[in-house]
Amino acid sequence: MKKEFAVIGLGRFGGSIVRELMSQGAQVMAIDHSSERVDEFASIATQAVIADSTDESVLNSLGIRNFEHVIVAIGEDIQASILTTIILKEIGVQQITVKAQNDYHEKVLRKIGADFVVHPERDMGIRIANNMLSNTVLDYLELSDEHSIMELKANDAIAGYSIIDLDIRAKYGINIVGIKRGADIIVSPQASDKILLGDIMLVIGADVDINRFVKKALNG
Repeated sequence: MKKEFAVIGLGRFGGSIVRELMSQGAQVMAIDHSSERVDEFASIATQAVIADSTDESVLNSLGIRNFEHVIVAIGEDIQASILTTIILKEIGVQQITVKAQNDYHEKVLRKIGADFVVHPERDMGIRIANNMLSNTVLDYLELSDEHSIMELKANDAIAGYSIIDLDIRAKYGINIVGIKRGADIIVSPQASDKILLGDIMLVIGADVDINRFVKKALNG
Protein backbone atom coordinates (compact mmCIF):
# COMPACT_ATOMS: atom_id res chain seq x y z
CA MET A 1 0.00 0.00 0.00
CA LYS A 2 1.36 3.40 -0.99
CA LYS A 3 2.28 5.80 1.78
CA GLU A 4 0.21 8.97 1.93
CA PHE A 5 1.73 12.39 2.56
CA ALA A 6 0.42 15.94 2.61
CA VAL A 7 2.75 18.85 1.88
CA ILE A 8 1.61 22.30 2.97
CA GLY A 9 3.48 25.10 1.19
CA LEU A 10 4.62 24.64 -2.40
CA GLY A 11 7.62 26.94 -2.56
CA ARG A 12 11.04 25.69 -3.62
CA PHE A 13 11.47 23.46 -0.55
CA GLY A 14 7.94 22.07 -0.39
CA GLY A 15 7.80 21.65 -4.15
CA SER A 16 10.99 19.60 -4.20
CA ILE A 17 9.55 17.32 -1.49
CA VAL A 18 6.37 16.77 -3.51
CA ARG A 19 8.37 15.87 -6.62
CA GLU A 20 10.67 13.49 -4.75
CA LEU A 21 7.85 11.73 -2.89
CA MET A 22 5.92 11.25 -6.13
CA SER A 23 9.02 9.87 -7.86
CA GLN A 24 9.31 7.34 -5.03
CA GLY A 25 5.77 6.12 -5.62
CA ALA A 26 4.03 7.83 -2.69
CA GLN A 27 0.62 9.47 -2.80
CA VAL A 28 0.86 13.20 -2.11
CA MET A 29 -1.69 15.92 -1.49
CA ALA A 30 -0.07 19.28 -2.31
CA ILE A 31 -1.59 22.25 -0.46
CA ASP A 32 -1.00 26.00 -0.85
CA HIS A 33 -2.99 29.22 -0.58
CA SER A 34 -1.64 30.33 -3.97
CA SER A 35 -3.70 29.22 -6.98
CA GLU A 36 -0.67 29.64 -9.24
CA ARG A 37 1.42 27.22 -7.20
CA VAL A 38 -1.43 24.73 -6.93
CA ASP A 39 -1.94 24.88 -10.71
CA GLU A 40 1.77 24.14 -11.16
CA PHE A 41 1.50 20.95 -9.10
CA ALA A 42 -1.90 19.81 -10.36
CA SER A 43 -0.23 17.49 -12.87
CA ILE A 44 2.58 16.46 -10.48
CA ALA A 45 0.94 15.59 -7.16
CA THR A 46 -1.78 13.01 -6.59
CA GLN A 47 -4.03 15.90 -5.63
CA ALA A 48 -3.35 19.65 -5.48
CA VAL A 49 -5.59 21.86 -3.36
CA ILE A 50 -5.96 25.59 -2.72
CA ALA A 51 -6.46 25.92 1.02
CA ASP A 52 -5.76 28.07 4.08
CA SER A 53 -3.85 25.77 6.42
CA THR A 54 -4.50 28.05 9.39
CA ASP A 55 -8.22 27.23 9.22
CA GLU A 56 -8.92 24.06 11.20
CA SER A 57 -12.25 23.45 9.49
CA VAL A 58 -10.56 23.54 6.09
CA LEU A 59 -7.92 21.00 7.13
CA ASN A 60 -10.60 18.76 8.59
CA SER A 61 -12.55 18.92 5.34
CA LEU A 62 -9.43 17.71 3.52
CA GLY A 63 -9.20 14.69 5.82
CA ILE A 64 -5.72 15.74 6.90
CA ARG A 65 -5.74 13.47 9.96
CA ASN A 66 -5.80 10.43 7.64
CA PHE A 67 -2.36 11.18 6.21
CA GLU A 68 0.56 9.27 7.70
CA HIS A 69 2.90 12.25 7.51
CA VAL A 70 2.29 15.96 6.96
CA ILE A 71 5.13 18.28 5.96
CA VAL A 72 4.68 21.98 6.75
CA ALA A 73 6.91 23.79 4.26
CA ILE A 74 5.45 27.27 4.59
CA GLY A 75 7.89 29.96 3.46
CA GLU A 76 8.41 33.22 5.33
CA ASP A 77 5.12 33.37 7.26
CA ILE A 78 6.32 32.05 10.62
CA GLN A 79 2.98 32.74 12.30
CA ALA A 80 1.14 30.62 9.72
CA SER A 81 3.72 27.86 10.12
CA ILE A 82 3.28 27.76 13.89
CA LEU A 83 -0.52 27.97 13.79
CA THR A 84 -0.70 25.23 11.15
CA THR A 85 1.52 22.98 13.28
CA ILE A 86 -0.64 23.55 16.37
CA ILE A 87 -3.80 22.68 14.43
CA LEU A 88 -2.22 19.52 12.99
CA LYS A 89 -1.23 18.40 16.50
CA GLU A 90 -4.73 19.05 17.83
CA ILE A 91 -6.32 17.19 14.92
CA GLY A 92 -4.12 14.19 15.70
CA VAL A 93 -1.82 13.88 12.68
CA GLN A 94 0.59 10.97 13.24
CA GLN A 95 3.83 12.62 12.12
CA ILE A 96 4.55 16.28 11.45
CA THR A 97 7.71 17.66 9.87
CA VAL A 98 8.10 21.44 9.78
CA LYS A 99 10.55 23.73 8.00
CA ALA A 100 12.11 26.27 10.38
CA GLN A 101 13.10 29.75 9.25
CA ASN A 102 15.51 30.44 12.11
CA ASP A 103 16.64 29.11 15.49
CA TYR A 104 13.84 30.86 17.40
CA HIS A 105 11.23 29.42 15.05
CA GLU A 106 12.78 25.98 15.52
CA LYS A 107 12.58 26.23 19.32
CA VAL A 108 8.91 27.18 19.17
CA LEU A 109 8.14 24.32 16.77
CA ARG A 110 9.80 21.78 19.06
CA LYS A 111 7.90 23.12 22.09
CA ILE A 112 4.52 22.84 20.38
CA GLY A 113 5.19 19.25 19.43
CA ALA A 114 6.56 19.08 15.87
CA ASP A 115 7.93 15.56 15.43
CA PHE A 116 10.72 16.66 13.10
CA VAL A 117 12.12 20.13 12.42
CA VAL A 118 14.28 20.78 9.38
CA HIS A 119 16.45 23.81 8.73
CA PRO A 120 17.32 23.54 5.00
CA GLU A 121 19.42 26.67 4.61
CA ARG A 122 21.51 26.00 7.73
CA ASP A 123 21.90 22.31 6.93
CA MET A 124 23.06 23.11 3.41
CA GLY A 125 25.67 25.49 4.81
CA ILE A 126 26.94 22.78 7.14
CA ARG A 127 27.09 20.28 4.26
CA ILE A 128 29.12 22.66 2.11
CA ALA A 129 31.49 23.52 4.97
CA ASN A 130 32.03 19.85 5.82
CA ASN A 131 32.74 18.99 2.19
CA MET A 132 35.25 21.82 1.98
CA LEU A 133 37.04 20.80 5.16
CA SER A 134 37.16 17.07 4.63
CA ASN A 135 37.08 14.71 1.67
CA THR A 136 35.70 12.03 3.99
CA VAL A 137 32.43 13.79 4.88
CA LEU A 138 30.10 13.34 1.91
CA ASP A 139 26.74 14.32 3.35
CA TYR A 140 25.08 15.41 6.56
CA LEU A 141 21.58 15.20 8.03
CA GLU A 142 20.79 17.00 11.27
CA LEU A 143 18.60 15.00 13.66
CA SER A 144 18.69 17.55 16.49
CA ASP A 145 20.86 20.42 17.66
CA GLU A 146 23.53 17.93 18.76
CA HIS A 147 23.00 14.71 16.78
CA SER A 148 23.36 13.86 13.10
CA ILE A 149 23.69 11.16 10.49
CA MET A 150 26.78 11.59 8.31
CA GLU A 151 28.00 9.82 5.20
CA LEU A 152 31.72 9.16 5.64
CA LYS A 153 34.00 7.73 2.98
CA ALA A 154 36.33 4.95 4.14
CA ASN A 155 39.99 5.60 3.39
CA ASP A 156 43.25 3.68 3.87
CA ALA A 157 43.23 4.39 7.61
CA ILE A 158 40.30 2.05 8.27
CA ALA A 159 40.00 -0.07 5.11
CA GLY A 160 40.37 -3.79 5.78
CA TYR A 161 39.26 -3.59 9.40
CA SER A 162 36.01 -5.09 10.64
CA ILE A 163 33.50 -3.01 12.56
CA ILE A 164 34.42 -4.85 15.75
CA ASP A 165 38.11 -4.14 15.09
CA LEU A 166 37.39 -0.44 14.78
CA ASP A 167 35.21 -0.58 17.92
CA ILE A 168 33.89 2.90 17.23
CA ARG A 169 30.90 2.49 19.53
CA ALA A 170 33.15 2.06 22.56
CA LYS A 171 35.84 4.51 21.44
CA TYR A 172 33.66 7.29 20.06
CA GLY A 173 30.07 6.57 21.13
CA ILE A 174 28.79 6.42 17.54
CA ASN A 175 27.30 3.67 15.38
CA ILE A 176 27.64 2.54 11.77
CA VAL A 177 24.03 1.92 10.73
CA GLY A 178 24.65 1.24 7.06
CA ILE A 179 27.31 0.82 4.40
CA LYS A 180 27.00 1.84 0.75
CA ARG A 181 29.24 -0.31 -1.45
CA GLY A 182 28.81 0.58 -5.08
CA ALA A 183 25.18 -0.12 -5.97
CA ASP A 184 24.67 -2.24 -2.84
CA ILE A 185 23.55 -1.06 0.59
CA ILE A 186 24.27 -3.07 3.73
CA VAL A 187 21.65 -2.17 6.34
CA SER A 188 22.56 -2.74 10.01
CA PRO A 189 25.96 -4.31 9.23
CA GLN A 190 27.29 -7.08 11.44
CA ALA A 191 30.22 -6.55 13.79
CA SER A 192 32.26 -8.97 11.66
CA ASP A 193 31.65 -7.03 8.42
CA LYS A 194 34.81 -5.47 7.01
CA ILE A 195 35.08 -1.91 5.80
CA LEU A 196 36.50 -1.73 2.27
CA LEU A 197 38.35 1.17 0.68
CA GLY A 198 35.81 3.56 -0.81
CA ASP A 199 32.87 2.28 1.24
CA ILE A 200 30.44 4.99 2.31
CA MET A 201 29.53 4.54 5.96
CA LEU A 202 26.28 5.90 7.38
CA VAL A 203 27.25 6.97 10.88
CA ILE A 204 24.86 8.20 13.56
CA GLY A 205 25.72 9.91 16.83
CA ALA A 206 26.48 13.17 18.56
CA ASP A 207 28.14 15.73 16.28
CA VAL A 208 31.08 16.13 18.63
CA ASP A 209 31.70 12.36 18.65
CA ILE A 210 31.40 11.94 14.88
CA ASN A 211 33.79 14.84 14.34
CA ARG A 212 36.21 13.27 16.80
CA PHE A 213 36.08 10.02 14.82
CA VAL A 214 36.67 11.88 11.55
CA LYS A 215 39.67 13.76 12.95
CA LYS A 216 41.33 10.89 14.81
CA ALA A 217 40.45 7.79 12.79
CA LEU A 218 40.01 9.10 9.24
CA ASN A 219 42.14 12.22 9.07
CA GLY A 220 44.59 11.42 11.84
